[in-house]
Parts: sequence; structure tokens; C-alpha cells
Amino acid sequence: MLQMKGITKNYPSVIANDKISFDVKIGEIHALLGENGAGKSTLMNVLYGLQNLDNGEIFINGQQIHISSPKVAADAGIGMVHQHFMLVENMTALENVMLGLHQAKPPLLDIKGTREKFNSIVEKYGLVVDPDLPVWQLSVGEQQWLEIIKLLFRDVKLLILDEPTAVLTPAEAHQLFTTLRFLISEGRSIVFITHKLDEVQEIADRITVLRDGKLVGTLNKEEASSFQLSTMMVGRSVTLERRPRPIITEKSPVVVIEDLQCKNERGLTALKSINLTMYSGEILGVAGVDGNGQRELAECITGLHLPTHGKINILGKLVSKVVDDSSLLGFIPEDRHRTGLILDFTVYENLVMRTYKDPPFDWHGKTNWGKVKTFAKELIKRYDIRTPTEIVLVNTLSGGNQQKVVVARETNGQPSVVIASQPTRGLDLGAIETLHELLIKERNRGAAVMFISTELSEVMALSDRIIVMFNGEIMGEMDGENANVLHVGEMMMGHRIEN
Repeated sequence: MLQMKGITKNYPSVIANDKISFDVKIGEIHALLGENGAGKSTLMNVLYGLQNLDNGEIFINGQQIHISSPKVAADAGIGMVHQHFMLVENMTALENVMLGLHQAKPPLLDIKGTREKFNSIVEKYGLVVDPDLPVWQLSVGEQQWLEIIKLLFRDVKLLILDEPTAVLTPAEAHQLFTTLRFLISEGRSIVFITHKLDEVQEIADRITVLRDGKLVGTLNKEEASSFQLSTMMVGRSVTLERRPRPIITEKSPVVVIEDLQCKNERGLTALKSINLTMYSGEILGVAGVDGNGQRELAECITGLHLPTHGKINILGKLVSKVVDDSSLLGFIPEDRHRTGLILDFTVYENLVMRTYKDPPFDWHGKTNWGKVKTFAKELIKRYDIRTPTEIVLVNTLSGGNQQKVVVARETNGQPSVVIASQPTRGLDLGAIETLHELLIKERNRGAAVMFISTELSEVMALSDRIIVMFNGEIMGEMDGENANVLHVGEMMMGHRIEN
């Protein structure tokens, strides 16, 4: 169905794609693996018309095609769901689908016909999305479905899915795989970009690995082991298993939460009487299906969300007194693009957003940018941030390196508390391993670390203690070393287990 031959894409400081050849057969799911910066997104952006190739050829069903824009790609039957969704948040799901659709009698909109087709697609593929809800009221999982519905409306033949399960619960991921199998049974083809090796081995027919802009190899699913794939991805063996860590016997309360209650942005109850203590030298894992109060808990602790009742103390001080103190509180938010970075700022500007007004950077109200850049270079080296220089825009970095910028800024001051909310979302294997190491390092130096994730395997690998949230409540708590997957799963479904 698709052939890409000798694709080369150069940027001023890097070769993003170096003579890469890639093909997809009709009725096939072809997984694309590689670390952030390996060239996966660039290759797919070339295919989708977002980037122009410098050399190489693209064939669709045997016919050579020059894809100069997403419209040309769409006309050729190619559609893409980006890792960061392309939706208008204040418009409804149905209105988002209608954007860009050809109308039979312009400028009139066929709302009735579109609604009927929307409902037909939802029913056929077993999706659950309310067409009349504005996008901002949809869960991230529902927004993912909506992006796929948009492609099915256009009857695309080749779907490109960039980290499609990064925002899905295990149940939603299972539903996605069922839907994808249905799609290929209809003769469609799918490019599945992911870093999750277990998913690749479950869903893919073939697997192609890129590293440093080059093609490493393509394997059939039957001949690909997790060890082999991870080694191909990063050039070495990688482990995300539970790591040995020093036992810290003297732990003291750092964060004390009493009867915490709050509402979400829709005005609905998000947290119900949360009582919780975080201790120094401990990683507290927070497990649960996305949307059960984890985000609100993190934002209340960091002062970004006002509770309706209860109180939070950090080392005896109210949260409102410490949110600007980088020596007390560091926050790695779940969406680095929305709340973690200013994408149109440079790397060095993002690294000092919390401290540029402090000595030695501020001198009588003026910023010493020379000292700022020197400091940024030190952080870039210490946290191994892969960037050409400190003066490039942060939006030019890979996702993993963008996350390193956030982590460097938030932990450099050695805060007493580190709140990490979905910090590995959308990251590849090597970047996840690096982030795990950084969080364990924070724990080992005595910080109280909260690790919020929908990836149960990560929570169990990192945490000293685990709580599970459901519907704004804590269902139970257990020791991380001896945590039982079945018990955690039961609590994620709303079954309370007493300590």
C-alpha cells in the first residue's frame, strides 16, 4: 500500500532522516519504534505533508506521489492522529468532526447528516463519545477516540497513530486494539508509533526500529523479543524493573493533607475527604484510571487548584506560602506543553523561569543573561539534555528532552517535595528509564516524591508506598515492595481494601 524509499530530511544542525526506507502492506499494522529524536515523527510528518523531504520517493499503491501538504495526504487516503491532539476545545465533538468536511451545499452545513454518520461510526466501531459535549469536557481518552472518528469520517486507508495509548486506560487500550483489528480487517493499514514493547508484540504485524535518524531494521512480530527490540532502539539493554534502593529508616512527615475536598473545572466533585501524609526519602505512587482525581490532587498540593475544604501543610507551612519556593516544592505537570514549558521560549529561558529574579541572575531589577546562559549550560550537561545549544527554542527538542528541561528546572533547587504527574506520558523507553533514575535520585537524597501514573507497571517499579484513587477517593494503600497487581486492579475498579 505504502512505500517510502531513501527518505532524507535535513535540518540545519541534524540529519533527522538518513536514507530511510519504510513500507506498509494492505491490512497490516506496522509499528514504528525508536527513542525520542530517532526520526519517527519526522518520517511520518514527511508522509503526512507537514515536512517536505530533501531526497527520496513515496509511492501509494504503486503510484509515485509528491505530498506537499496534509490536504494532498488526505486526498491520498492518509490520516494522522498526533500525540498532542488537533482539536478546538470550545467546540463540540460533532463540530470538530465537521471542520474541514466537504459540504454538499456550501455554505450550508449538513448537521443532521453528519450527526447520523457520527452515530453510525460510533456504533460500528464500539466507541463512546458524546457528539454534543465540548471537547474540553471530554476525557483525554474520549478526545483520542474523536481524533480517530475524524479520520473514519474521511474514510482514510492509512492511519498514522502517534503514541495512541499514551492517554488511554488499560481498558481503553484494549478497546483500541479491538478497533484497530477491525479496521485492518476492512483492508485499511495502520502505522503504530509507540515505545511500549508489550503493545508492539501484541498488536503489530511487523516492527521497524529507527535510531539516530537511521533505519536499524524491520522484524516480523514472531521473531522480535523485548530484549532484541529494546537493544535495537537504544543500542544497549534497558530495564524498567524495580530497582534496588537504599533503605531510609529515619523518615519524617513532609506533606500533611487533612480532609481535602475540591471540585474540577466542570464544577463536579473531584476529591472527597482526602487524608494523606508524604514522608521524606519516599516515593509515594498514586495509581488509578485517569480522571479519578489524581490531577486535582497534584494541583492542590502545588497551589494551582483551590480546595473547597481541608488543608495542606508542607513542612508546617500552608501551600500558599511555599508554591514559589523552589527549595520546597518542585512540580512536573502531566502536560509539559500546556503547563510545563513555554514552547516559544529558548531552552535557557525555560530553565530559569522560576529563578531568574533571584541572585545571582538578578541585579537591581536587571537580569544578567550571561550568568543565566552559563547556568543553563551547566544544567544541560548535568541532566544530559540533548540540544544543539541553550539558545534554541524548546519546541525544537524531542519530547524526552523537553521533559528533561522541566525536571532540571523543578529539581535543581533540591526541593523537599517533588510532585511528578504522568511524567513519562508519551516518552520512549530510554527517556522513561532516565526519568525513573532521576526520581529515585531525588528520593535517595531525602525528598518526598509523589509519582502519579496510569502505567501500573511503572507505579509498582518505582514506589515505596502505593495508594489507589477511584472517583476522588483513596481506595487503599500498600507497600510498594510487596504490592499485588490483582489487589491494585480491584481498587482501580472501585473496590476498597482496608489496610
